[in-house]
Amino acid sequence: MAKLRSDVFFLEQRITEEELDRFDRQPTTRHYWTEDRDGFAAYLRVVSSESESAAQSAPPLSVGRVVVRPDRRGEGLAQVLIQRVIEDLGRHPLMLHSQVYVAELYRKFGFREVGDPFDEAGIPHIGMVRSASGD
Repeated sequence: MAKLRSDVFFLEQRITEEELDRFDRQPTTRHYWTEDRDGFAAYLRVVSSESESAAQSAPPLSVGRVVVRPDRRGEGLAQVLIQRVIEDLGRHPLMLHSQVYVAELYRKFGFREVGDPFDEAGIPHIGMVRSASGD
């Protein structure tokens, strides 16, 4: 997981902000992934951070670090993982920061944009929220 995230976020996208953080080892963080013979093919995590979300008036479950290995892109692996998250946690509101160019992926699952686009780690993002019912 760490190698896939580092390869894509650090090497490919040249993000210089901290990639592996305290949320990765928290017992409330849920990790979702698919593997193949070469290791992790796709990954995402769901962080539960009620204290931080309360301060920001946002849902306490945040989907993040969505990543697909370059040789497996275009196969729908991110969609498979997002569907698993919704099956497991869709009864709760979910939030995420989407890179602007992939926001349509999340719209398919009931996420809606909130606020204006913003820069995160040098990449245009948009906040998105999915209600517990998916409306």
